[in-house]
Amino acid sequence: MRVERHPILGDIEIKKTVRIVFDGEIIEALEGEPISAALLAAGKTIFRYTTKLHEARGIYCGIGRCTDCMMIVDGVPNVRTCVKPVRDGMIIQTQYGLGGKQ
Repeated sequence: MRVERHPILGDIEIKKTVRIVFDGEIIEALEGEPISAALLAAGKTIFRYTTKLHEARGIYCGIGRCTDCMMIVDGVPNVRTCVKPVRDGMIIQTQYGLGGKQ
């Protein structure tokens, strides 16, 4: 099951299947769907680890209000993946803490 309508992004127009890279692994996704939806569909549930306690976090609110889905996208840390659409060739990394050097 994929996201067809998102409360923030609206109707998701799926154009085609694309490939994204998640922590070095190539994953097929649907262009235009939220990154977090693509990762969940691929069985990926941990998106980041907290700064102080290093606890795993994944999707929580799904509308860009919390920080649980933040990841490094194309080298940019703190991207809320629940409201960032997938495009072909994106490089997505698990974020550790504030997303500085790993």
